[in-house]
Order: sequence, then structure tokens, then C-alpha cells
Amino acid sequence: MSSVAQMKIPATYMRGGTSKGIFFNLTDLPEAAQKPGEARDKLLLRVIGSPDPYQKQIDGMGGATSSTSKTVILSKSESPEHDVDYLFGQVSIDKPFVDWSGNCGNLSAAVGPFAIRNGLVESARIPENGVVDVRIWQVNIKKTIVAKVPITNGEVQETGDFELDGVTFPAAEVPVAFMDPADGESAIFPTGNLVDDLEVPGVGTLKATMINAGIPTVFINAEDAGYTGAELQEAINGDPDALPRFETIRAYGALQMGLISDVAEAANRQHTPKVAFVAPPKSYTSSSGKAVNADDVDLLVRALSMGKLHHAMMGTAAVAIGAAAAIEGTLVNLAAGGGKRHAVTFGHPSGSLQVGAEASLIDGRWNIDQAVMSRSARVLMEGVVCVPGDSF
Repeated sequence: MSSVAQMKIPATYMRGGTSKGIFFNLTDLPEAAQKPGEARDKLLLRVIGSPDPYQKQIDGMGGATSSTSKTVILSKSESPEHDVDYLFGQVSIDKPFVDWSGNCGNLSAAVGPFAIRNGLVESARIPENGVVDVRIWQVNIKKTIVAKVPITNGEVQETGDFELDGVTFPAAEVPVAFMDPADGESAIFPTGNLVDDLEVPGVGTLKATMINAGIPTVFINAEDAGYTGAELQEAINGDPDALPRFETIRAYGALQMGLISDVAEAANRQHTPKVAFVAPPKSYTSSSGKAVNADDVDLLVRALSMGKLHHAMMGTAAVAIGAAAAIEGTLVNLAAGGGKRHAVTFGHPSGSLQVGAEASLIDGRWNIDQAVMSRSARVLMEGVVCVPGDSF
């Protein structure tokens, strides 16, 4: 029996927000994987443990959920206006592909800490004690992100008392600003409308707000889909009829947004767009047993990622929520009570989250100047990740 030696690649396993992923310095990757293409994709699939027909990712670093099947490649930025270039790859769990079509907002909070720890930020910019603004170029969507990373005694501060619903333990707060967060594929409202009639075969015609901000997202009313907006994961993920229905809505939303030319293409574009449903405030008990009171939130939002209801909220989808809430007349804005808004607190399956956004109407087109939210990040493990030498 022939055997192939394992290859050891420097890597860091990090939590960012409510996600986890494997972080690489571009120059640490094997030469063939330092550029986009088949070799890179095959390597990352093997690192994560995909494709796995059992959907467990037992033979890799993935955690068998969309929140934990993620990879990040970082490099010192070639732009003088940025410190680090950030490339995100969403790895399919059961299919052999890596989706490069969007960003991960949660892991964006971990980019700054990684960049500092790995010498990708000029040492002169790092105070002995204080906060450093890490200027990030998000390669997937070609946008700027600014992460405010706390520094204590010259090192990244990771522990603290900031609590984030969906994360068990407190940590240091990392405010993250997504500058001009429209994702770059089209206008903020690609159809030109704040609300559209979305015709979905087998489902019906739904009111929908389709927005490109943070990540392309299709928002529908929870009531129109037969839900209250207070559902937890099992109510959706445990329903064999619900997931195919939401995937159909997502596919036809992608088609109407101009992201695909045929609905069949949606199967190979799982990361974007997202589909989410919104509802006015109501009280419920979160997945941790924490009470979420109607008086403490402006609206409820549930979002699906990679075909499953997310356990909390994707960071990029939170940007889309904040952006849509800031524009009067969208379904998100109306669910929050309407009117001009600069920030909203929304309830999700794990609790609640506040996101702020500034919107402006210029020459008949909506623009989002920035969206801001606080996350946290922490190194979980660092060293090398091992993959068979014939993985790519």
C-alpha cells in the first residue's frame, strides 16, 4: 500500500463574532495555492473536510455548519490606504466547491487581530496601550472595513467583558465599520425598487426587499411565509418542507437581483444571496433560554445561510439589516415601525444585536455611507494544519 506524507501548513483557528474559521497568511500557503484556482480550492476543501456526504466534516477542521465551514487568506495590502487584504472563502459542506462571492462579516472582526499578531500592520501604528484602526481591504467585494482593535501592553487584547449573543463567553469588544458596504455587484437596490413582488413557483407572490449592502439579501415578511419571526433553528431546520421552500425563494430572488441568469445557477452560489424574514417586535425565549422582550428590540429577523437557519445572525446580513432599516419604506424599516432610523436592535435566534447605518439619497440613488456593529474575536488555536500531500 502506498502512502503520502502529510503536509504541514501554518494556520490559526479563530473565532470572529459568531463564526469560526481557519486563517492563513498568503505567503504560508503552498506556492500552487497562493493564487486563485483549482489548487487553492482543493487545498481549502481538504483542510475543512469537504465534500463530506455525511455532512459532519469529521476528517477536517470544519464544524458541519455554515458558521464553521470558513477559510480566510490574508496578506499585507498593496494599497497605501489599507493595512491588510482579506479574502474569504465559504466552503461547502457536502459539495466540492468554495464560494468566493461574498464576505463574512463575523470573521471580519478577527482579521484585525490576526493582522497585528502576524506583522501585517506596521508596528509604528500599534500603541503600547489603546486602540488601533486596522484598515482592511475586503477582496471579495472590493470594499473597506475598519476594525478598532484594543491593545494592552503592546499586544492584542482578546479577553474582556463584552457579551455577544450567540457566543458563550465574554471577550474584548471590536467595533467594526463597513464603509460604503454595497457589495459591488450592482446597485444597492438592483431592481430599482424598495419593495418588489417576487414570484416564486410553488410558493406564490411575495413582497420582498432585495438589497446589496454587506451581502446581497432577500428580505420577506415572516407572516407571508407562515411564520411569526420568533422561530428558533429547529422550527426551520427540522422541517423537511421549509428548507427547499426557502431555497426556491432564494434562487428566484437571486435571479430577479441579476446575480444569476438561470435559477439552476443558484445551486453553485450557496453563499449569496441570503434570504431572511422579518417581523415586528414580540417577546420570545432565545436558544440559550434568555428572554428577549418585545420592548427591547425594534424588530425580529431570521436569516438562512448555506441552506439552514443561522443560529444567530451573519455579520454581513446584519449590515444588510442596518442598511435596509435606515431607508424608509423597505420591509425591514416597516417591520421596525417605519420612519427615519440610524440604528436598530433586532432579535435573532440567540438573542439580540444592534447595528447602525447611515443612508443618503444622492441623485435618486440610495447610498449607505457606513454600517457599524460591535463583535469580538479570539485565537482558539495556532500552529499548523495537516493535510495529505496529494490534496491538490
